[in-house]
Parts: sequence; structure tokens; C-alpha cells
Amino acid sequence: MRTRDLVMVALMASATSVLAYVRIPLPFTPVPVTGQTFGVMLAGALLGPRLGALSMVVYVLLGAVGVPVFAGAEAGPGALAGPTGGYLFGFIVGSFVTGLLVERCPRSSTWYYFLAITAGGIIVVYTLGVAQLMAVTGLGLAEALWAGAVPFLPGDLLKAAVASTIAPRLKRVIS
Repeated sequence: MRTRDLVMVALMASATSVLAYVRIPLPFTPVPVTGQTFGVMLAGALLGPRLGALSMVVYVLLGAVGVPVFAGAEAGPGALAGPTGGYLFGFIVGSFVTGLLVERCPRSSTWYYFLAITAGGIIVVYTLGVAQLMAVTGLGLAEALWAGAVPFLPGDLLKAAVASTIAPRLKRVIS
């Protein structure tokens, strides 16, 4: 692995950590609105599947060992085992899927980036997040979707639109 790759992995893990401090709690769900998914979207789109996922592994491991990098300055194994832990694991898989889809992009159109980012940064992350939310809280699928996905969809679609607009330009600059 090149020094540049290590720096980019560290940069995206750091950016996601900072974005975690953008946190808006909602009274009807244990899942807050955060900026983290924007970091996940950019990590996959800019770094590709392997390095994008690695940046999220670094991010999750930092939180797992106690560095307060998760939303609300949460950290430790309890955060990973709690109702929002599935989203954190989803960050790893989501950035990988986003990177894989962007890598297979025949051209860097904003529309294609939007689809790739939505698939990885929203669908994958929500799937793993809602699954763990159900397992930890005992909610059924409909309730878990209403508590852990539906309220966040408009904001995450906006994040995906912004990420898909800036990612192709940033990728040309950092490549």
C-alpha cells in the first residue's frame, strides 16, 4: 500500500469522525440524524471499494477501542452492539459497494454516481442498520423501517445528491 493510500484512508476515517458530531436526536427513535453517511458515501466514491471500506474499518475500530468518534461522542463495544451498531457495520459494506459500483462506471456521470452512492451509502447501510435495530429492540420490520430508515431518507438522498455532484470532481483532483 502506498503512502498516498494510507493518507486517504486516514483522511476519510477522520472526516467521518468529524461528521459524526453533526447529530440531531429524534424523539421517536434511538437513531439520530448524523453526517456520518456523507463520509461513507464519499469514502467509497473517492477511494474505491478496497480503500473506501478500509477507511470505514479504521473508523469503526477507532470507536470500538474507545475513541469517541461515533455520533454523540459514543464509543466502545456497547455502541457496536446497540441499536445503531448495524449502521456502523453497514458503513464498511456500504462504502465497499459504493466504491465497487463507481469503479465499474463507464463514465463519471453525476447520475451514475448518484445511483452508486444511493445503493451503497443508503440501501446497504439502512439494510444492516434496520436489521440490528430490529434484533436489539425487538421491533418488527415495519416499526424498524419507520424508526430507522424512513425519517432519514430525505436527508440521505440530499447527501447522496451532494456527494454525487462533488465526488467526480474531487476524484479527478486526488487521482
